[in-house]
Amino acid sequence: MKRQTKILMMTEREELIKEIESFLEKQNFALSCVSNPSEAIHQITKEDIGIVLLDIYTFQNDVIETVKNIKKYNPNTVIIILVERSTIEIAIEALKYGAYDFITIPIEKDKVLKILYKAIEKNEMLREISRLREEIQERYGFENIIGKSKAMTEIFELIKKAASIAYPVLIQGESGTGKELVAKVIHYNSPRRYKRFVKVNIAKFDEDLLERFLFGQYEGDMSETSSHKGAFFLAHEGTIFFDEISEMSLRIQEKLLKVLQDKEIMLPGHRSPVKVDVRIIAATSKDLQQAVAKGAFKEELFYRLSVINIQLPPLRERKEDIPLLALHFLKRYAEEAGREVKGFTPMAMELLLNYHWPGNVRELENVIQSAVFLETGEHITTKALNYDGRFSSLPRMMAFTEEGIIPYAEAKKQFEREYILRALEICGGNVSLVARKTGIIRTNLYKKFKKLNIDPRQIPRRRINKKNKKT
Repeated sequence: MKRQTKILMMTEREELIKEIESFLEKQNFALSCVSNPSEAIHQITKEDIGIVLLDIYTFQNDVIETVKNIKKYNPNTVIIILVERSTIEIAIEALKYGAYDFITIPIEKDKVLKILYKAIEKNEMLREISRLREEIQERYGFENIIGKSKAMTEIFELIKKAASIAYPVLIQGESGTGKELVAKVIHYNSPRRYKRFVKVNIAKFDEDLLERFLFGQYEGDMSETSSHKGAFFLAHEGTIFFDEISEMSLRIQEKLLKVLQDKEIMLPGHRSPVKVDVRIIAATSKDLQQAVAKGAFKEELFYRLSVINIQLPPLRERKEDIPLLALHFLKRYAEEAGREVKGFTPMAMELLLNYHWPGNVRELENVIQSAVFLETGEHITTKALNYDGRFSSLPRMMAFTEEGIIPYAEAKKQFEREYILRALEICGGNVSLVARKTGIIRTNLYKKFKKLNIDPRQIPRRRINKKNKKT
């Protein structure tokens, strides 16, 4: 069923109210009336008002202020001015402050209905824009930067500062560390959030195509109407995100440097430069300073881009963040799939913590998404995580590290912990059954739980078949 549009009429004129009511009664509108601005604001904040009909005759001295206040409290409300021919100038002025259109009195029914239906479309469009903005804000809010490690805590503070000021930002880090997410969080939490965010993946363009994409081009007949004005023009007052900036040719680097210096571009068909206000955020998975040293990247451009320099650490260097990230992705994909997955088995989490994650956060996200799809129980298991065998190369006991051999006592402790955790999983968390199958006295088993920091209550309970119960 189509949603009924609520119209609020602001007037003291009873005859005007009756006239409007007479031809709206058969339409899908709900009309209510108020006679002063404070009542109107109260109703707008309390109810979902789609359209306001504002009578200039009643509010002649307060029209502009009233329009401003209505848009302040509900930007989606569409305001239509009811105006006598002698006061059209005021109505035209009101359009500059957010009013949508005006209707002249005496009223023509067909013309009014035409304007109202256009106003409904405008209201629906504004609602959709608000919904998308809320969705973007939810997806790119500061809380989406997940991590409690010292490195990520410092980066989080840097990102918040970067969002508040329009300086160029350089984000460096391995592939999959979240460079694009950081760029979007900065943009969508900055004063430029309602302007365009234009992503340019340098690696996907050859030199000529990139030049045309950034600075514009003619198409066909060389007329200005047939020209593409380029990303800098489109992103005016917004942000351009250069992904893999290290792949940009020296010639395009020179042109980018000139834009950063002069804050203007030459558009196709124009004889003089056009001013542009664009924030630059650049990202790279390579060492730009090394590229500068080799002459592959302009030193001056490097310094221009790296006013704010954010270094994202690889996931293997922030392992304390893995449980937080894993649970974050688990919640997201479980909700998407309509599944009730409560968490990870201890062995599954051990697997995540001991893996080296060459693909960083992006790889972890992919693994969790697949595991949610494959898992049939309430907790993600090692089987669901290792569906493609990526964890098979991990030693069953982490006795050898990059630094060499760990002490025998530590290796023994690791083996004992893994052995007992696996036994608990197989026995469905049944401590008595674990004691019988392992031959460890129950009291000694509890001592080992304490020593090895194992909580058997965290092991998912499941029914054990009779075959498994035999000793």
